[in-house]
Amino acid sequence: MVRMRAMRWTAAGARRWRLPRWAAAVAAPLALVALVASATLLGSAAWAAWADGGPAAPARPDSNHDPGPGSGPGSGSGEGNPPVRAVGRVWPVGVRPGVLRGWDPPATVYGPGHRGVDLGASPGAPVRSVAAGRVFFAGPVAGRGVVSVELTGTGDPPLRTTYEPVRASVKQGDEVAAGEVIGTVEATGRHCEGPCVHWGLLRGKTYLNPLLLLPPWLLNGPTRLLPVLGVPLP
Repeated sequence: MVRMRAMRWTAAGARRWRLPRWAAAVAAPLALVALVASATLLGSAAWAAWADGGPAAPARPDSNHDPGPGSGPGSGSGEGNPPVRAVGRVWPVGVRPGVLRGWDPPATVYGPGHRGVDLGASPGAPVRSVAAGRVFFAGPVAGRGVVSVELTGTGDPPLRTTYEPVRASVKQGDEVAAGEVIGTVEATGRHCEGPCVHWGLLRGKTYLNPLLLLPPWLLNGPTRLLPVLGVPLP
């Protein structure tokens, strides 16, 4: 008797607490929305954690770089590379040309700066290789004549000098000696306000200061002996 009453009460309780059909219809979509929202939050958190520790987006390249062959991303500082030996024996143009614009390495890989040195030179003036090497490239690039020389005995990869705008008198593969004429200055007037030669230096894809190639006696000029009072000049 007691068991039958319990069964009747259980069945009655189940009927009493059974959800109406309209409530079940509403609860199902709400549960789905809650599940999607949880997944979205978890995914957003995971993405944020990856973005915070993941690789940075690549910087936007600009056009302010040496247009010579083999140019590419490089800080220009030369950090992590072998030191540059002063193997130069002559200036590219003249005896001691004026530096119209000096070496100004960029702060970032694609940042603005000046990856070389601009030397004052007259159109038609001879351009010389500062050191011995092999012609890596000789020809026009973006409307300007460019000559690039790999310098002998400067490591692996070797140092490579570039000169522009130059009308080449050598061709790729030619061996050149220090001071040998490799071309003449072109009168393009695109890079500088006046006639000039843009002189660059690279090791691989890293830009370096070309003035490092010149020893002090060449960079600073010859030492002059001043007369001593009371001592006749020879």
